[in-house]
Amino acid sequence: MNANTAMQLQTSPVFWGRLRRAAKAALATFALAIFVTPVQAQLKIDITGVGANQIAFSAAPFQGNQGLPEDIKKIIEADLVRSGFFRSINTSSNVDLNEATLIDPTAWKSIGVDALIVGSVKKLPDGRLDLRFNLHDTAQQKSLGKFSYVIAPSALRLHAHKIADFVYEKMLGEKGVFATRIAYVEKSPGRYRLIIADSDGENPQVALASKEPIISPSWSPDGAQLAYVSFETRKPVVFVHTLATGRRKALANFKGSNSAPAWSANGQQLAVVLTKDGGSQIFTMGADGGGLTRITSTGGINTEPAFSHDGRSIFFTSDRGGGPQVYRMAVNGGGATRVTFEGSYNISPRISPDDKTLTYVTRRDGQFKIAALDLASGTDMLLTSTGRDESPSFSPNGRYILYATKSGGKGTLAVVSKDGRIKYSLSSSGADISEPTWGPFLND
Repeated sequence: MNANTAMQLQTSPVFWGRLRRAAKAALATFALAIFVTPVQAQLKIDITGVGANQIAFSAAPFQGNQGLPEDIKKIIEADLVRSGFFRSINTSSNVDLNEATLIDPTAWKSIGVDALIVGSVKKLPDGRLDLRFNLHDTAQQKSLGKFSYVIAPSALRLHAHKIADFVYEKMLGEKGVFATRIAYVEKSPGRYRLIIADSDGENPQVALASKEPIISPSWSPDGAQLAYVSFETRKPVVFVHTLATGRRKALANFKGSNSAPAWSANGQQLAVVLTKDGGSQIFTMGADGGGLTRITSTGGINTEPAFSHDGRSIFFTSDRGGGPQVYRMAVNGGGATRVTFEGSYNISPRISPDDKTLTYVTRRDGQFKIAALDLASGTDMLLTSTGRDESPSFSPNGRYILYATKSGGKGTLAVVSKDGRIKYSLSSSGADISEPTWGPFLND
């Protein structure tokens, strides 16, 4: 591939959209938010699809919730309904219930309630909160869990998400992701901000603010760090950012471009894309920046690496066959096997936590859509239809895919289940949002 051809590929609508946006950004002074700080703008949820079967639940107002900054019942309801697997039944019969109330499961089942969530919250003398809840399964006529948390008031929203996760797991048999976080880049005139928010888009916090582009955020497996590319030094450099302290380290700052960081599942390695030796090549390195190893050697472009969760493989995008396609190779390098075959343009691979499903961006009939590929059968499915979709990222339970799209001329975020049945969008008033990535399960 000659330089002109390479440049055409690098400036194509989605494949190198990130770099194109970066190149167009005006040079300005960089400003860093050392500690995570709150944001006023929040995302709005619009649910457009649901699962085939839904569990009917009723959540009672938590006794003692009045006067507290978060409404526990509303958070739990919103989480469960957004999942697509639950529908809420509101009834005045649950107003005076708490976790200790004896209930008649038959009576609740008779009005169509499959699960009843009740609880209370009490402020303790030291200022902390005693949060309690009970989940009743009316079909089995028993409690599925009765728990108590002593928490700081600032942790109330997080623990409401955790209660929703508990209900989700007990009723569906898989872990919920309501208490996880997402990261994305928010762009406004002359300003870029790396945002961390709850999975519902609420509680946004600024991790980094800059007048230069920020692209390609990637969560560490423990959720304590984000790797990303910043142009603050007027060239793309890979940084690793510790969220609790705001400390950052320039992990890859070689000659040329440093881009597309991706963590290994054990957190000991990162894959990065460097041009220091000519061309766009994939390297692995230790999380401390040592042990740099080149694992691709073809001409042209090799980029967007993603580790498999078993630690054996790396998926990546390459134009070695002509147009951009997804390939797979051993984590230590060697021969690569082509993975995508439908369509002439397939990029941005991300693998599900069980390593069975690959999501990626595909161009079909001139539109960019999110697809899912069953690696065992080779069957792929188009999950979106908006035509300007990019940057897919799996939820940590593998059920949902977060991605960026366009609405009203501005970037916004959306979520689709891996079977395409459940869809919802996270939109913001005014901000241009891109580069989403879904964080891991939080450690208790």
